[in-house]
Amino acid sequence: MSSSGLDTTGRPLDPAERGRARLGDAAHDRGSPSFSEDFSGKVVRPEKDAKAGSAVDAIDFSEAVSDGEADVQAVVRDSRVYEVLDELDRELVALAPVKQRIREIAALLVIDRLRDEMGLSSQRPTLHMSFTGSPGTGKTTVALRMAAILHRLGYIERGHLVSVTRDDLVGQYVGHTAPKTKDIVKRALGGILFIDEAYYLHRTDNERDYGQEAIEILLQEMESERENFVVVMAGYQDRMEDFFQANPGMGSRVAHHIHFPDYDVDELMEIARMMVEHQGYEMTEDAEAAFRGYIERRMERPRFANGRSIRNAVERARMRQANRLFESRRRLTKTDLVTLEPEDILQSSVFDDVEAEEPHDQSGRTSGEQAHVDA
Repeated sequence: MSSSGLDTTGRPLDPAERGRARLGDAAHDRGSPSFSEDFSGKVVRPEKDAKAGSAVDAIDFSEAVSDGEADVQAVVRDSRVYEVLDELDRELVALAPVKQRIREIAALLVIDRLRDEMGLSSQRPTLHMSFTGSPGTGKTTVALRMAAILHRLGYIERGHLVSVTRDDLVGQYVGHTAPKTKDIVKRALGGILFIDEAYYLHRTDNERDYGQEAIEILLQEMESERENFVVVMAGYQDRMEDFFQANPGMGSRVAHHIHFPDYDVDELMEIARMMVEHQGYEMTEDAEAAFRGYIERRMERPRFANGRSIRNAVERARMRQANRLFESRRRLTKTDLVTLEPEDILQSSVFDDVEAEEPHDQSGRTSGEQAHVDA
């Protein structure tokens, strides 16, 4: 929050908000712990003046209200929310139910701000969310776009996203979890905290596990700092349902549950074409047929990760194409450099009859489960 006592749209902060803002400034001036050195999460910051997904200066909603009437389209236009929604349509194949829910949330936020400007009492909407679905279905991408929408409409100040897992929140010994979790929350203030595979925080089978402490701190922060950041928890649908049943306080703080369905073969092929084109390549007709065959086989193999597996497959095809051209020992044309041939796809191990065993790490997971790398 602004040290001037105003929020991102220029409205005066209430006393509690001003107190929190001063507290935040004081903590920064004291040089409080520079966050956990073992932080392995990812912070995605909006780029100023970039295209639709970037943060922009929050709009003044008071200009959208005059003579007792509210101009909804003025808000939509000035906040450029439609740019973010259109970007979602361009970036993500299918997922129509997800896109519709995001549009509905955006509509709720616009109307909520206009009601406030017109003096109609309304409680700030609860914005914590749960994204469920298999890996590679676009959950992180949608969370990034949600951060842009919330920032543009003045609900979060900075519009960044902090992506973490259990390891970033839970400590290894007594007294370690609380500072780690609070450090993560501090990073996320003004933006979105995205917790991937959130159900791993709850491990009842280990009485010495400290995940429950992290959950309790998150519950406190989700309530006390609900004006300052939004939590999005993600993971498989069935495991997230079990997690919320085991932690009813967490489930009651999450207002929006959005499920991301798996892609079918045609949708995955469209994703592949988009990725290939985006990287300046093209596939021959026979290469496309080979890639479709790859998808059909890969979907039946363990640890398939939807769009993530497609991205990995495209990268491997590029590598095989590069190796093929490198070994050709001939002069190359522009067409050679941009064209993926069937052999660049058919060399994948998914076309082998027997899947090679993958080595296990100490946790019992295979390397494929950890990195989601596809051969």
